Amino acid sequence: MTSTTLPAFDATGFDALTAGVSEPDWLKQLRREAFEHANAMQWPERRSEEWIRTDIRTFQLSKFHAPVALETKPETDTIHQLVDGVDLGGRIETIDSQITQCELSDELAAKGVVFCSLSDAAKSHSELVREHLFSTFDPDHDRFAALHTAFEKGGQFLYVPKNVVVEQPLHIGSILTDGGSDTTHTLIVIEEGAQATVLHEYNSVDSKAAGLHLGGVELIQKANSHLRYVSLQEWGHKTYHFAQQKALVGRDATLQWTIAAMGSQLSKVNQSVDLIGKRAECQVNGVMFTEARQHLAYHTQQYHRAPDCRSDFLYKSAQQDQSRSVWRGMIKVDPGAQKTDGYQRNDNLVLSEAARADSIPGLEIEADDVRCTHGSTTAKVDEEQIFYARCRGFTRKEATRMIVIGFFQQIFDRISIESVRDALGDAIARQVREYD
Repeated sequence: MTSTTLPAFDATGFDALTAGVSEPDWLKQLRREAFEHANAMQWPERRSEEWIRTDIRTFQLSKFHAPVALETKPETDTIHQLVDGVDLGGRIETIDSQITQCELSDELAAKGVVFCSLSDAAKSHSELVREHLFSTFDPDHDRFAALHTAFEKGGQFLYVPKNVVVEQPLHIGSILTDGGSDTTHTLIVIEEGAQATVLHEYNSVDSKAAGLHLGGVELIQKANSHLRYVSLQEWGHKTYHFAQQKALVGRDATLQWTIAAMGSQLSKVNQSVDLIGKRAECQVNGVMFTEARQHLAYHTQQYHRAPDCRSDFLYKSAQQDQSRSVWRGMIKVDPGAQKTDGYQRNDNLVLSEAARADSIPGLEIEADDVRCTHGSTTAKVDEEQIFYARCRGFTRKEATRMIVIGFFQQIFDRISIESVRDALGDAIARQVREYD
């Protein structure tokens, strides 16, 4: 297929995508409205508070094509890092928004667990999907969100019925080839009393690969449910990554969300956890590691909408070369969310003179009986620690690596999945280099 035949993110490409899929009328209408809204929107303005630290003037949508069918399937067995030694209950893999693998154990299927492509679920479980799809994701948030909604393809759907415990982790792999596009949407619904663990990896086939990801994640938890969700993003360093990710956590439910971002040329991700039921709890563990000229911007929100809830966000970032990270956090408390316990913190370790870290914590509290704290630190590697290590036979590179790993150790200690701890530690250690 030549480049002249590849569909664009325009009316022709939209018509080609919708003509090639079979889906309910309500979903087609939703796509159509999103496409019309996207065409009426401008790109985000740099002057707005959300985008003032993220420059997208070099981004050109015309350089990327809408999802197309694969001509050949690349080898991907060695790409994933979170599954080594893990007994999986099921897995879904997409390449350039095309589902290439979809498996679920017979035992889980017999319990009523649904783990399949979002497209299939929209047909076989139409009312269930219609109730929850885009119930937390706002297609009108910006033009990126509207385009994602219009061109969504290859998405994944997980449904865990009431009181079902999924012991084995489920794995989702989203892969981009060089020059490919990914518009997948992940929808996870955990019913009352149910439990599950999901490992989600975003990878390019090559660390230098270009591409475009317009993504969305919705995590919906009913009362007394428990979810561990791990997201590891290692797109190629010429890939643009735009995503809206949101969770709704019901009464007495708990969410542990681990997010690691080490890939892409530019990332702009909005992550929000809404605590909507009494005594809901969430713990979010964030790791960012940048190098070269990467720019990673993550905006987080912990939104307390019910009383007696607890949120705990900890993000740690390290920056090398001329890279930059932006973290902007907000604890928002509604008037009726009394007895809120909210905590957020962002720590940065700057590893070169040209690197930069922007950290902006914030509070918006409308209740009067709460405990909300936030903090931020930015520092360089302590030369005394390096000197101490070198006096004991370590090279500067070895000493720096130990200090960086130690910096992230607080995050690792919070992660309850051994394979995830090991994979993140190895990934960070590989990226640390020596500086004079």
